[in-house]
Amino acid sequence: RLFCYTANRDPKNKKMSSQGAIRRMINTASLLLLAMVISPMASLSFVPTVSIIRPRTAECSSLFMSSEAVTSSSVRSRRGFINNAIGVSFAVMTGISNLSPSFADGDDINQLTDVYFGVGCFWHIQHEFVEAERRLLNRSDKELTSLTGYAGGKSLGDRGNVCYHNLQFIADYGRLGHGEVVGMKIPISSIGNFAKEYFSLYSPTNERVDPGDVGPEYRSLIGFPGGIHNPAFQLVEEAATSRGLKLVEGRGNDPDTLGKKIVYVMDSEKFPFYQAEVYHQYHDDFQSPPYGRKYNSLAKLAFEDGRVKETGCPDRLPM
Repeated sequence: RLFCYTANRDPKNKKMSSQGAIRRMINTASLLLLAMVISPMASLSFVPTVSIIRPRTAECSSLFMSSEAVTSSSVRSRRGFINNAIGVSFAVMTGISNLSPSFADGDDINQLTDVYFGVGCFWHIQHEFVEAERRLLNRSDKELTSLTGYAGGKSLGDRGNVCYHNLQFIADYGRLGHGEVVGMKIPISSIGNFAKEYFSLYSPTNERVDPGDVGPEYRSLIGFPGGIHNPAFQLVEEAATSRGLKLVEGRGNDPDTLGKKIVYVMDSEKFPFYQAEVYHQYHDDFQSPPYGRKYNSLAKLAFEDGRVKETGCPDRLPM
């Protein structure tokens, strides 16, 4: 009824352009949803009210279904409006009031972003995040993004790379101030869930699984765009607090975290992820029984399809 009233209220313009009518309908719906979000008395029971916008008379139905009504611009504007409404609703329901415009947008929360997690040797951590990608994101072997690598240092090698310890002393990650991490691409909306997975990898005493991994190369660190200023930081902090761990802003070349119950949070735009050598990918670790040939063969698959690349470091490439 609201749509029909809006479209036909001007007696001098009974054949109002359908595009204009659609625009008026969107504006009306915007006001309704805005009232629902900001009103202290708002509740979910208010949502069905929006359904009265649908035209009910034959005149309105013909106008609504007119071929010229579905223009590309109107479709884009309606899609943008709906996505923004979803983003705002997500912020309200989850209690995150300081979301940036990009995070609150309905499209952006599903966009992939680069993150990394480190706590001890990266071989075990990679396996656990591979399982998390499969379980939480339903990814197949060809869609897996979890890769071992290095992050958190202030320096790079002469070729702009970072390498594992090697006899040639080429871009040694320990000397450059980096730590072992596992990097991946996940939806922004999944950062909180993956943070929970990360903290579940700590020992019952909230230390890395193998305390024999000593030194800043094995420090605990997390990286995502903006670091502590990322809108998802609150979710990560809640997951850390539930395990009795404290998040600290990383400055680069940070010392070991063993025995300190802290985790460094890095701005991945300032301290990006550097993929480790091919031979370090999908490797068995010292904490678990061998993962099996099928898991180990994921390195060759990822190398062949380009997800794993040569690093310019001393390496062994799959045959």
